[in-house]
Amino acid sequence: MSDTKALVGEDAASSVVLADNLEVLRTLPGESIQLIYIDPPFNTGRRQQRQSLQTMRAADGTEGSRVGFKGRSYTSIKGALYGYDDAFEDYWEFLEPRLIEAHRVLAQSGTLYLHLDYREAHYAKVLLDALFGRESFLNEIIWAYDYGARTKKRWPAKHDTILVYVKDPKSYFFNSEDVDREPYMAPGLVTKEKAERGKLPTDVWWHTIVSPTGREKTGYATQKPEGILRRIVQASSREGDWVLDFFAGSGTTASVAHKLGRRFLAIDSNPQAFDVMQRRLAGSNARFIESELP
Repeated sequence: MSDTKALVGEDAASSVVLADNLEVLRTLPGESIQLIYIDPPFNTGRRQQRQSLQTMRAADGTEGSRVGFKGRSYTSIKGALYGYDDAFEDYWEFLEPRLIEAHRVLAQSGTLYLHLDYREAHYAKVLLDALFGRESFLNEIIWAYDYGARTKKRWPAKHDTILVYVKDPKSYFFNSEDVDREPYMAPGLVTKEKAERGKLPTDVWWHTIVSPTGREKTGYATQKPEGILRRIVQASSREGDWVLDFFAGSGTTASVAHKLGRRFLAIDSNPQAFDVMQRRLAGSNARFIESELP
């Protein structure tokens, strides 16, 4: 894509792009994005074959020490994940270069939110600690919900994990005052004024999934509720800031960013996702750009 450098900047408009996200990410200016939220494929295939932990390879193919956050060198490890029926032969070989680019394009005050399920979250934290530095880890958010089938052979899994990393732990932006508040679980234990105002969310978010019959539903299988994204966008970006989602799916991040006065760049390689976002964001004045996918 020849015009991707114009996708972000002072004079650029919000965009939805149908393309390989890595191809687009590599053309974006460094430190140009305030907030990145991504909800990549969860890689939940039943057949799982895991190799033992191994040294992470550097970009030139060598092993061992790499230059990381603020020029410090480190040796990191990751799990090589093979054999998933529903996604990729090597999930982390797919995701790692995209996270490297996410770190590069993130502004000094910026924040990355990586949304995964319990099968991959621990591997992601090892990788992000290596890329960002452990001191840049801000939160592990647990999104808990109560919907869907239940097993009787173990505790039913009813939560997702959102890992939060900042580019610079000394200068990141976080505005808790703008975050939508939620009811106290025991309002009788606080003053009337506090109960009426509500409390700030903690790192455990109780929030329902998108209702199958609700107005928010787009029909896209992995759609996330706007209430979750509102908290993220409100806390970690300002009006006019750039918000990036390069696994954009149904366009929830873009929709919320638009409603809150942020500029957005939404990227997905799935034509179905692109069609859904065209309908959902028709009134946003965003550009819709179709790349020639292989």
